Amino acid sequence: MALDAATLALTAAELGRTVTDAKIAKIFEPTRDELVITLRTRTDTYSLLLSARSGSARVCLTDESFENPETPPSFCMLMRKHLTGGRLVAVRMEPGDRIVYFDFLCTNEMGDLVTNTLCAELMGRYSNLVLVQNGRIIDALKRVDFEDSEIRQLLPGLAYTVPPKPARPDFLAASAASIVAAACQKDLPVAAALSRTVAGVGPVVCREAAWRAFGGEEKIACELDEEGKRRLLEAIDGLKAEHAAGGEPCSVASPEGKPIEFTFFRPGQYGAGYAIRTWPSFCQMLEGYYAEKDRAERLRTKSKELHKAVHNMYERAVRKQAARKEELAASEKSEQLRLYGELLSANLYQAQKGMESITVPNWYDEGKPVTIPLDLRYTPSQNAQNFFKAYKKKQTAARMLVDLLAEGEREIAYLETVLYEVESAPGEAALNEIRAELKSQGYLKYYKPRDRKQKPADFYRYISSDGFEILVGRNNLQNERLTLHTARGKDLWFHTKNAPGSHTVVLSGGRDIPDRTRQEAAELAVLHSSQAKGVKVAVDYTEVRNIRKTAGLKPGMVLYDKYETAYITPDPDLAARLRKK
Repeated sequence: MALDAATLALTAAELGRTVTDAKIAKIFEPTRDELVITLRTRTDTYSLLLSARSGSARVCLTDESFENPETPPSFCMLMRKHLTGGRLVAVRMEPGDRIVYFDFLCTNEMGDLVTNTLCAELMGRYSNLVLVQNGRIIDALKRVDFEDSEIRQLLPGLAYTVPPKPARPDFLAASAASIVAAACQKDLPVAAALSRTVAGVGPVVCREAAWRAFGGEEKIACELDEEGKRRLLEAIDGLKAEHAAGGEPCSVASPEGKPIEFTFFRPGQYGAGYAIRTWPSFCQMLEGYYAEKDRAERLRTKSKELHKAVHNMYERAVRKQAARKEELAASEKSEQLRLYGELLSANLYQAQKGMESITVPNWYDEGKPVTIPLDLRYTPSQNAQNFFKAYKKKQTAARMLVDLLAEGEREIAYLETVLYEVESAPGEAALNEIRAELKSQGYLKYYKPRDRKQKPADFYRYISSDGFEILVGRNNLQNERLTLHTARGKDLWFHTKNAPGSHTVVLSGGRDIPDRTRQEAAELAVLHSSQAKGVKVAVDYTEVRNIRKTAGLKPGMVLYDKYETAYITPDPDLAARLRKK
């Protein structure tokens, strides 16, 4: 669901009560569609998220930690120039539209006080952030020129104007009687007629008005009698009254647990299988509704290019392996070439140059006749030698192909782990480590780290219920460092069987590791693998002293012979419970 004007108005009012008079401490742009402003009051610090992403445009306070890009984008630098140190003096709402204005009192380059307004336009795919001073645009997150729109341009120096408003009246401003009168002229179900009649609210509000008036019964708007119109008018007045009283932030989840809706009232239109959740504030509701979706989108955006490159490497390795298998299958037929050479050598007296083939008895098959193809360009003796040469060549190729196939299987397994790491990387720093690893292995040629002094990320650290520290690698290079350099002989090592995943080590400290800790470590190994949502996943475990690595193995690849296997169905909440504070 998109954020409608009615819910946005309540969110803006909530922001105004919370952060007015706060000063800007930091500004950064975690992704190209999002801006995060850190605001400080005398007693608290808040993070204000302004998202112009088409599928989740919103403004709200957030507790989520964002990764600050190493190089700030140009719009972020402009925002820092004009807003850093400014004080938020007002949060305003464009009546009936999805635009929130944040007025900041700032000091310009000349030392004069000026008011800079950050306009958050939250209109689906047209969402944007625009910085305005004295009615003129300083810049926009997404510039709109004359080619993009003939009606309204968003370019530096132009006068700022609001988008054209729909011809329909605002749900909150119009009277319930006028809304009912206009809706009842349409030959549509009541909820659809209301959606076509008013602006400023989403379909959930229109459906709720129809449900409160008529329950589950579907009625056509133009066929309503006076009693039906009265009930609809009362339902609309009730919703407007709830909004005027401040509303109740609620979200709806499907029977499968997927968030599907949010609004400013407690909806009654959903069945018993749907879960209705009430939130303490509208900011928390919006953040809770969009958080998981946005995290996945941020990661997808940042890792898209790298994921595509690694996926292409993986596909190429798979195709190369298939070609090698075909070549090996062809090499296995080389015995026929040796047979042709021997039979032709024994029957040279029957052959003459210029013959296309010769039929001779096959001594190895009870004397059955066999036809041997000949090359017209060569003598019978040369043809025989050519058969022996081709036989030796294919035999040599077969021996080499066995080694190449083994190498190819290792490369495919390695690239599978890299693909998993890219898909599960928590941010840009983790992606940079993967890029550096791929460059060290010769897969990427032109990767240049932006910040050579960047400290490498630490292992994931957990404390088991019995007090043992459990370390989990974030990528192949960390896996190798953890297993071969950090862990010691009697520490216990875990890894999902035949599946990409992180190395997991329980640091024993010379003590015996209890079964509960072993179980938790095995579950963490599954949760940090491609099998995180699996059931009865096989996990190999052994003491670290049984792990070895030979030359030629890719990073993160190790060998072990002595081990045991456990079958694990992980608890999805385990990692959060055991995470080391």
